[in-house]
Amino acid sequence: MFDIIPLSGGISVVDGIYCDGVHCGLKANNALDLAFIYSDTMLDVESIFTNNIFKAAPIEYYLRHTKGKQSNFVLINTKNANAMTGSIGIADVGEVLDALESKFKNIKNPIFSSTGVIGQYLPKEKIISGFSLFNLKSKNHTNASNAILTTDRFSKEVAFKVDLEDSTFKIGAMAKGAGMINPAMATMLCFITTDANIPKDDMKELLNECVQNTFNAISVDGDTSTNDSVFLMTNKKSKAYNKEAFKMALNLVMKKLSIDILKDGEGSSKVVAFEVIGAKNNNEAMVCAKALSNSLLVKTALFGCDPNWGRIASTIGSCGICADSNTLKIYIGDIIVYDCQKIYFENEEKTAKIMKMEDFKITCNLGIGDGKFTAYGCDLGYKYVEINSDYRS
Repeated sequence: MFDIIPLSGGISVVDGIYCDGVHCGLKANNALDLAFIYSDTMLDVESIFTNNIFKAAPIEYYLRHTKGKQSNFVLINTKNANAMTGSIGIADVGEVLDALESKFKNIKNPIFSSTGVIGQYLPKEKIISGFSLFNLKSKNHTNASNAILTTDRFSKEVAFKVDLEDSTFKIGAMAKGAGMINPAMATMLCFITTDANIPKDDMKELLNECVQNTFNAISVDGDTSTNDSVFLMTNKKSKAYNKEAFKMALNLVMKKLSIDILKDGEGSSKVVAFEVIGAKNNNEAMVCAKALSNSLLVKTALFGCDPNWGRIASTIGSCGICADSNTLKIYIGDIIVYDCQKIYFENEEKTAKIMKMEDFKITCNLGIGDGKFTAYGCDLGYKYVEINSDYRS
């Protein structure tokens, strides 16, 4: 038996974890643009990165030099992705981290993570100058979570305490993401800290399992970033661990942050769950649900509160799975609009009202087998175009 209790404090709820955000000149108007996470003991680290083959320089550096090692520091900058910068970008990461270790002798194997504009070299001098503002005893999780934002409208944090029968562990996280969000993770960075005494093999297994129905199940705009990263880090200080409890807590953390990312989708006004049931198998259900969450025609219908179920049916029919219009049923909310070739014209007004809600579910029963999967998406409107037509300014 175990209890999972919400806490405030994000990544800083874990004893021995410190964090803050500062302004080093990457953003205008003294906005926070450089964050850190520091641990007073070494951390076991597990990670998942973007599926984009053009991985950003910080990821390439980590895979070449840091993966598999313990670390006690994460440096995060915004405004500049250091992506598509080749060998120069990778060397820049090394130079910044060397300067960091030179200034703080207790930092070992630091990790660098970046987000922002692609195709610009890293402003090394500004970032290095920001080190003088770091207080490694700070627990300012609010500043840290705000310093990693780009086009986000709000910061994203979550934390829980997990009470086992005879012990307790904590888990906290922060994330950023609002655009370039596609079911292959998202333009998102996520940092998860815990003091659970979790074995390294379990870290990898559970992180990979939980990402499938959280970060890998959301879509804002169908684009996959070069910088997507999820880090799970533990100092094991609590000495407490239960695999079932940790998996549930980790899934709650990642689900909360992934839904927050959708709510913050650039210009979005609603979050929609696309539930596919009755598919040939779970994989085909996943393909179908993600196709629906990714369809621009479906997204624009959501924005217009238009119960145009024909766009839903068309997407199902074109996504390459086994489907049959004679067995297909489509629901908006709990109201049926299509039932095995019967069209419910009389339900259009009711479903239009549902589509004005901030969150609701669209269910598609393929009537083929037992496969099921739920993906999550949002609408796409004028604001998205406005933001991304002027992203670099």
